[in-house]
Amino acid sequence: MRPVSYILICQSYPPVLGGSEAEAQHVSDKLQRRGYRPRIVCAGGAPMPAVGEWVDPFGLRVRIYGHGRSNRWRDIVYALGVAWTLFKERNDYEVVYFLMSGLQLATGLPVARLLRKPIVMKFSCSSLVVALRDSFLGRLELSFLRRWASRILVLNPGMVEEALECGFERERIGWMPNPVDTDHFSPCSAAERVELRRELKVGQETPLAVFVGRLDPQKELPWLIGAFARVVREIPDAKLALVGDGSLRVELRALVSSLNLDNSVLFTGRLDGDGVLKWLRAGDVFTLISAIEGLPCSLIEAMSAGLPPVVSRIPAHTQLVENEVDGVLTELGNQESIARGLVRLLEDPAARARMGSAARRRMLEQFSTATVVDCYETLFADCVGADAPLVMTH
Repeated sequence: MRPVSYILICQSYPPVLGGSEAEAQHVSDKLQRRGYRPRIVCAGGAPMPAVGEWVDPFGLRVRIYGHGRSNRWRDIVYALGVAWTLFKERNDYEVVYFLMSGLQLATGLPVARLLRKPIVMKFSCSSLVVALRDSFLGRLELSFLRRWASRILVLNPGMVEEALECGFERERIGWMPNPVDTDHFSPCSAAERVELRRELKVGQETPLAVFVGRLDPQKELPWLIGAFARVVREIPDAKLALVGDGSLRVELRALVSSLNLDNSVLFTGRLDGDGVLKWLRAGDVFTLISAIEGLPCSLIEAMSAGLPPVVSRIPAHTQLVENEVDGVLTELGNQESIARGLVRLLEDPAARARMGSAARRRMLEQFSTATVVDCYETLFADCVGADAPLVMTH
């Protein structure tokens, strides 16, 4: 397969923190190393650089629209910028790849269709497809996608059903996982773990559960904190590290205090990838009990690091975790079930070792970067035809 040039439309992009943002950069970097020509178009605003054209730390070309605008005007400027870029640079790319929904779909899809470019759309989270039906603009975008998209990409079996419910043909729906860097997110030695715990000021024998993600409503952290209060009754020295930051930080701290968990729940704040990895390697158990996910990067990173997970029983998680094989599944919203799952693994080192090894093995086999990038190569080749001429002006 020859390399393909593509334009990636994603409203937010690193250094903005998020799974879709990380995927956009990570996959494009690896494809560029294989000879592909990615072009990324995103919106501005902090923490993005205040420039129109930017080459990111991986050497990827990024066009930024709307810096310095209010959120409302930034969305409009960005959507118009997407349409303009698609038209202006029409000879420089072969495939249009929309990674995030938003106003840019309404402006970008007609231009891509007018130019007769293959269109790929990836929905990054459960419920996003059906949510488009709730507004006139969303219904218009769904109509455009049903008529013009070559591929609709989803992350879990539940999203397949949502796409079918919204009128997409099954043969145009594809599963495209998020990748995990299995070389970076890897287990450490026992000696390294001792040093990490010393650095993080966690006792060597302290049972440690780790959550990684945004402190926002989607993650259902009040359920987790409530469940952890039950855990502490049985394992008084257990700790829960909340790795990340977000809009609920103040509210969650208040909840922790109200449950007398100030000495049991640690708030690390936002950390970079290396900081996250330290907590994963120092932990005993990873936990994520969200009600809605697509394919959570934090979960696959934890599993790649060999950390057994305790997760909610939703499609995004059950495609990754087989109960008592790769981790423990708990009933959604049931704090007693969550607590039982955490206690189950925190008290059983042998089960943690067995499930952590199985989790790591699954990531290596199905979600490694090389495996996922191969899938993208096949996708783009299928969109343009393996022997189609490369359309480039420079």
